[in-house]
Amino acid sequence: MDIEDLRTFVEVADSGGVSPAARRLGISKSMVSRRLARLEVELGVQLLARTTRGAGLTEAGVTFRDYAAKTCTEIDIARETIMPEGDLRGRLRVALPLTSSPMHFASVLTDTARHHPQLQIHAEYCNRCVDLVAEGYDCAIRVDALRDSNVIAKRVGEIYGKLVASPDYIRAHGSPETPDEIASHQALLGAEAWRFLEGDRIITVQPQGRFSSNNGAAIAQAAAAGVGIARLPDCVTHRYLASGALVPIMTRFPLPVGDVHVVRPSSPHPPRKVRILSEFLIASFEKLRDPWSPETGLMTPRSVLLFSEQFTRVRWIRKTQQSKHVARPKPL
Repeated sequence: MDIEDLRTFVEVADSGGVSPAARRLGISKSMVSRRLARLEVELGVQLLARTTRGAGLTEAGVTFRDYAAKTCTEIDIARETIMPEGDLRGRLRVALPLTSSPMHFASVLTDTARHHPQLQIHAEYCNRCVDLVAEGYDCAIRVDALRDSNVIAKRVGEIYGKLVASPDYIRAHGSPETPDEIASHQALLGAEAWRFLEGDRIITVQPQGRFSSNNGAAIAQAAAAGVGIARLPDCVTHRYLASGALVPIMTRFPLPVGDVHVVRPSSPHPPRKVRILSEFLIASFEKLRDPWSPETGLMTPRSVLLFSEQFTRVRWIRKTQQSKHVARPKPL
């Protein structure tokens, strides 16, 4: 019995049809159908009842699905046990958040693929909470709250963020000093609610704006163009901050730190490919402890200078705005 035939059957059973299983596996629908037919001939029973709406499990298929999934898992564990430590094979299907640090996660996946050339990585970006088992994911990267109690989570890092705006926006509209003042500004929306810290207290505001996106890079670009103020993670904005295209605002009210987790389906034996991805993520967030120097984790003298220049620029802009409203004495 071919292990790939078993894997294909499990994918069809979990996804509900040949077409979605083929997309998950990255193979043609005809290949999926041939593997299923071969497996049914070998077993001598019909596993799937095929209809115009898809494929449903027969009674025999329901019983066999759990055995097939267990067998695939046990073989994966056996392979990982005996294979060389540096050799990683198979497929890694991972769901990633689209709003929070998509480029950072993309660079981690790139490093993983470069170090493990035999590993097939299927990455899908979305902001919904995917069902790992039903949708066939090996793991997912999630930020902040963990809503699913049926998964195993490993914390791999933290995401720090800032409220930012462009110098042109500040020059034209000013910048908020407190969370209450955000209501009078154009906000670039990636989340419905913004949270800020004031000591131990969390302040939540509902910003308003005419520009929204589920992509952090798009929000950063709009902020740099002066469209509005944005709440973004440091690993999205650090290049804009270093160049002066964006500056931090309302710094007396920092953003809560977001915990980053790798979550996987509940299992006593975590797949090695998920463990390897977690290790790459941990290493990447250690480098990002200081957003000004993601390669070394140290603030360079040049970064300190840029940081100082940014705040000097903001103070100058605000002073200029205030001077416009000061009543000038009439000439004698």
